Amino acid sequence: MSFRKVVRQSKFRHVFGQPVKTEQCYDDIRVSRVTWDSTFCAVNPAFVAIIVEASGGGAFLVLPLQKTGRIDKSYPTVCGHTGPVLDIDWCPHNDHVIASGSEDCTVMVWQIPENGLSQPLTEPVVVLEGHSKRVGIVTWHPTARNVLLSAGCDNVVLIWNVGTAEELYRLDALHPDLIYSVSWSRDGARFCTACKDKSVRVIDPRRGTVVAEKERAHEGARPMRAIFLADGKIFTTGFSRMSERQLALWDPENLEEPMGLQELDSSNGALLPFYDPDTSVVYVCGKVGIRYFEITEEPPYIHFLNTFTSKEPQRGMGWMPKRGLDVNKCEIARFYKLHERKCEPIIMTVPRK
Repeated sequence: MSFRKVVRQSKFRHVFGQPVKTEQCYDDIRVSRVTWDSTFCAVNPAFVAIIVEASGGGAFLVLPLQKTGRIDKSYPTVCGHTGPVLDIDWCPHNDHVIASGSEDCTVMVWQIPENGLSQPLTEPVVVLEGHSKRVGIVTWHPTARNVLLSAGCDNVVLIWNVGTAEELYRLDALHPDLIYSVSWSRDGARFCTACKDKSVRVIDPRRGTVVAEKERAHEGARPMRAIFLADGKIFTTGFSRMSERQLALWDPENLEEPMGLQELDSSNGALLPFYDPDTSVVYVCGKVGIRYFEITEEPPYIHFLNTFTSKEPQRGMGWMPKRGLDVNKCEIARFYKLHERKCEPIIMTVPRK
């Protein structure tokens, strides 16, 4: 029996994560304490945005990436919402545009000045009103400009044309319960949702129909997440009936059985999945660690690579798009981990000779 059979060949078997030095963190930030399963942080190659505690309304910080160290309490924020901000997302086509969804039932789109904020920003470029309850999810279309999806606690998904501030599609009869997560497919033709009724749905927004649906994708009652992978498969995180955390991989063409299912542990925090289409690595962020798995074409499809653990629990997690990484240092991913009072970048590197 050859050694090769035992150890699977992989370029990413030795990927390791390391936090940056203390002076490269963003310190003294009062991260939002809202009870909502969100990342609370959004990053792009120019800025890092973090939802913060604010009296009388909702606010988030937008810091230029190089502005590390201690952040002054009087640093200006984006503060136009009248209720706490629940989700933020940077536009993939313009590094100075960010959208935010809030408890005040509105979605706002902001233009951030070239060098960051010098005074509080209270005037959004556009306000999108259409939800009757708080808006917990905002996500930009990956390929079309000025197209934004929002999902609220009224179980409605709205797709907006941000340029004209009008509703393009209103999908209000597809979800009987709260929507936990929404993820666009890579070409933006469809999106998948994870819902509180334990179903994962693949939706064609132009037709307004559910293309595929898997009921009881995870048996547990706690929140699930679903994301599209590059080849059209769906990766989900959730809980079993015994409250053990699970990962699963699904083929939308045949949702009867998962292609792969793994049980992790019986911790209680929800898992946030992030996917890198270039390396086919899925990062699953829990309360204290980040586990990463490689997704392959042949069974068992999900291969555990390693875990990055840290002592302090995280409040949220930001994920840097590929174009913001330092590839000369073999960096394949960078996370922005939120603690109670600071934001700490974690760099994932592939060792190369």
